[in-house]
Amino acid sequence: MVKGEVFKMEAQLIPLSLAGLDRRSALSYLENSMRKKVTVVGAGNVGANCALRIAGKELADVVLVDIVEGVPQGKGLDILQSGPVEGYDVTVTGANDYEATANSDIVVITAGFPRKPGMSRDDLLLANYEIVKTATEQAVKHSPNSILVLVTNPLDAMCWTAFQVSKFSKNRVIGMAGVLDTARFRTFIAQELGVSVSNVTAMVLGGHGDTMVPLGRLTSVSGIPLSELLDQATIDRLVDRARNGGAEIVKYLKTGSAYYAPSAAAVEMVESILKDKKKVLPCAAYLEGEYGINDLFVGVPVKLGSRGIEKIYEIKLQPEEKAALDKSAAAVKELIDVMKSKM
Repeated sequence: MVKGEVFKMEAQLIPLSLAGLDRRSALSYLENSMRKKVTVVGAGNVGANCALRIAGKELADVVLVDIVEGVPQGKGLDILQSGPVEGYDVTVTGANDYEATANSDIVVITAGFPRKPGMSRDDLLLANYEIVKTATEQAVKHSPNSILVLVTNPLDAMCWTAFQVSKFSKNRVIGMAGVLDTARFRTFIAQELGVSVSNVTAMVLGGHGDTMVPLGRLTSVSGIPLSELLDQATIDRLVDRARNGGAEIVKYLKTGSAYYAPSAAAVEMVESILKDKKKVLPCAAYLEGEYGINDLFVGVPVKLGSRGIEKIYEIKLQPEEKAALDKSAAAVKELIDVMKSKM
């Protein structure tokens, strides 16, 4: 099928040419159906919960991939056998190689090392660089029309790695961070005010980590500005807690890190893409001049649809907000420079 052709379905003509963006096949990996397929790389806590949530929402058939023999197969089978009880009806399989992942619509990469005692930030960066590089190479080989959703930390640097390795257009490589960071910020605000979290709207920019930039100015509760509900000292405290939300969980778990909320955040992105919902979500996106930032993945609000990132929204920032975002971008650039020196 070439540019300009159309796909006929139920007497409607659907144009397949996508100006300026990579075109993706409208057909399922099953060829004669509209069923979708998602590969999740990494069968640890985050990956397994991603697979479970995708299956539970009946978004797609799922392939769970991990290098540890038996783990993805066992967890995949366990998730599959939950279907009759939970009422979902999709295929879930596990594999130690990428043959079974062929023609996936989305590849979610969660695989990576956690930071261990005695391991420097650069050690972690370079170890996970190798994992993400290999996963991306295999994903591209078997699913050249897929969209990549990155979860592995350090998130923004891993997005840059996948972008460079895949050679995909920038709309097809997306990082999960802002959805998670925003969820944490919204949770703490709702707890503080004793209101429903569904009434809290928030925005977080910047890199994933302690340099992220929660925008209290653009945060509200049912349209009421946060500044009219809480004093600045309280807002600052909640912002700081959101920045350190992951570390707070690690402190409690001691031997692990968060996985329920991160997997939920990744699956919200997957759902918006597969269902072409066009949700506006804060995600790590490749910037080419937006916000004065170039050649970096940084968290910004984007529209997520069937083509991946369909629009980047550029918010007019106040001077202190812009300074904080620049600082966050500089921290991401430091990581990229370390990787470049080793490549």
